[in-house]
Amino acid sequence: MTELQRLLMAYDEYRAAGRACALASVVDVAGSAYRRPGARMLVTDEGQLTGAISGGCLEGDARQRARRTIQQGRPTVVTYDSTDPDDDLQFGAALGCQGIVQILLEPLDFRNPANPVELLRRWVEGVEASAVVATVFSTAGAGGGVAVGERLLLLADGVAEGSLPASAELYEAIVSDARAALRAGQPATRHYPAGAGTVRVSLEILRPPVRLTVYGAGNDVPPLVRLAAGLGWRVQVVDGRPAQAQAQRFPEAEAVRVVPLAQVPTEPQDGSFTLLMTHNYYYDLAVLKHLLAAPGRYIGLLGPRKKYDRLLQDLEKEVPEAAQLLAGRLHSPIGLNLGAETPEEIALSVVAEIQAVLTGRPAGFLRDSPHPIHPPQWADGPLAAEGRVSAGCAIGE
Repeated sequence: MTELQRLLMAYDEYRAAGRACALASVVDVAGSAYRRPGARMLVTDEGQLTGAISGGCLEGDARQRARRTIQQGRPTVVTYDSTDPDDDLQFGAALGCQGIVQILLEPLDFRNPANPVELLRRWVEGVEASAVVATVFSTAGAGGGVAVGERLLLLADGVAEGSLPASAELYEAIVSDARAALRAGQPATRHYPAGAGTVRVSLEILRPPVRLTVYGAGNDVPPLVRLAAGLGWRVQVVDGRPAQAQAQRFPEAEAVRVVPLAQVPTEPQDGSFTLLMTHNYYYDLAVLKHLLAAPGRYIGLLGPRKKYDRLLQDLEKEVPEAAQLLAGRLHSPIGLNLGAETPEEIALSVVAEIQAVLTGRPAGFLRDSPHPIHPPQWADGPLAAEGRVSAGCAIGE
């Protein structure tokens, strides 16, 4: 289950119980920070938390401010600034990160079908492609007909909806920038001159969960399914053996299917990440042949390199260009070099490799990387920090 799905479940529980709540969202970051724009936390009027906006340092202060936001009935933005490390450790939020984090706090109206959580729900329920959420989080001194907390959800098919009024002066500019962010797959913060001030908008990329198909239902597969499902990935297990491909063996899987060897060529060809863990040479050969024309960008083959060499030789007898079709996509042996031995360790190695491929990262030690942990947030202007807050670290609360 993804973090967003857990937040939606908590929201539904609070709504059913009539418990007022607020949403805390990271909307802008400069420098180093534990979470990036798009991180969210739900806060009830009693202070119960779902989700996270930091590693624990901001939650206590944000909880109290969110409860005040519920009482006041209007959104607000709070800025945590730790760019002066000595001053921050003594008087600030005790982040120790040397960055600036801006949090939008807003009360949720359960009766409003366009409130931010309901808007996110509409994407989650039809999630198959990426989308963009544009969130207005500052209108200081500005006109433009927009207000803090108004949002626009832009779907991959071009449909736009949300609370941002189409009549607003900046509407078309925001939609245009949201389309550009969606095409590039790049989140951003945009600044729009309006009146005597500036409107600031966060453009967040919503990405659908990873779809992972595992061919094989042996005893080494359940730990991998558990780990992948715990990350919110949508996992299905496929095997030709009815005794192995049983749903009760993989309760976290979205689907468990029996597909005999002869039916492998009829399997759907989609963009799923795929793992071959059947321990059956001829089944692996049939699946690999079937995937030659599939659009997926990752195929992981369990077993030694010699096994793949033999499989490739057999494939090339029927499809001479097999090596070219698999180039850059096939990983064999699968997994990162973690010294994995047990099924649980192998699962960690394999899932970590898929995550690295997914994000385009080299998967080495962070201490050896000359680059920041997170790619910089693109912005067309500086982050404006309108005052700092005094908040003690809430770790351990």
